[in-house]
Amino acid sequence: MRRWSLRRAALVVAMASVAVVAVAALVWRSDILQALLDPEIPYPAYDPPPAPDYSAPTAWALREASLGSGGDAGVFFVHATAYDGGREWNAPPGDPVAERFLQRVILPNYAAPFGRAGPVSAPRYREASLYTRLTIRQDAREARAFAYGDIERAFETWLAARPEGPIVIAGVEQGGELADRLLSERIAPDPALRRRVVAAYLIQTTVPEDRAGVPPCERPEQTGCLVAYVAVPEDESGRLDRLRKRALAWDARGRLVEIGERPLLCVNPLAGGRTDALVEARQHRGAANASQLEWGVRPAFLDRQVAAQCRDGLLRHTRPESDSFRPAGGWADRRKVNPYNLFYADLEHDVEVRLTAWRAAQGR
Repeated sequence: MRRWSLRRAALVVAMASVAVVAVAALVWRSDILQALLDPEIPYPAYDPPPAPDYSAPTAWALREASLGSGGDAGVFFVHATAYDGGREWNAPPGDPVAERFLQRVILPNYAAPFGRAGPVSAPRYREASLYTRLTIRQDAREARAFAYGDIERAFETWLAARPEGPIVIAGVEQGGELADRLLSERIAPDPALRRRVVAAYLIQTTVPEDRAGVPPCERPEQTGCLVAYVAVPEDESGRLDRLRKRALAWDARGRLVEIGERPLLCVNPLAGGRTDALVEARQHRGAANASQLEWGVRPAFLDRQVAAQCRDGLLRHTRPESDSFRPAGGWADRRKVNPYNLFYADLEHDVEVRLTAWRAAQGR
């Protein structure tokens, strides 16, 4: 009897231990998974992957990819984070897992809206990993800043093949961060190049309102201006506080520093300019879930899905009714850019209006 009691007690203890471990894993799951993405090597001691050769086709995820719309603008697109991390601070260009997310989610949802303005080029680059978006430690900042060198070289290669004509700059999340530095350091100081800019689009990108360089778009027909926003559902309370804890911006020395309490820029894509007014859902031209569509396949739009308002530097929007616009994928994918674009048709229309205005101003 005593032996049986001891066995039962041991079984109870074992089961309790398993339960404790299971609960702990559930409670700290996010911290555990995030820790697994940490390269655990100081960035100064880190040896990045080899640099892409932008004279080679393999260095480009898209190279002058046209949608056959007849648009004559050259679109330079910088993609969002696709690489999870783990062994590397910066992704080897063409990493298979990251490449699938890039081709399946990012390009069809976020590059394609600009394709009707003209051929799109999107460089592969040594992007900073997802882990660097989840922490503001110095190693992560250095990895994000390092990626700019690739974008700068890719842009110069692209620009050399397009010595004249209208251009559009677009970037999403980390890509928007890098495109923002390109605007302020390369484009804004060059008057001739600046005159060629139809508009720049920094999607899901925290941009300080007091930044220098390309001005924000105030009205739909304005050219040479910037559309920037971070869209969040209106019912997510506390999102601004959480965002500010990790929000970084470039300083004059090319370093990423904390934004702190600086006001954030918000240009409402439903309005085509800066406004604090609520833009009703009846003005929403259309959201799209284009994930897994091949380049050139036009997605189905669902219009009147969201109303949106710039408030406290964020684009607050109502939640769409369709299940097509819900987070998807595993833990890491849910922390990357959404696998749909709530403002797909609005951005497509916005760039077309500005390109028409740019042509008119040039007498074309």
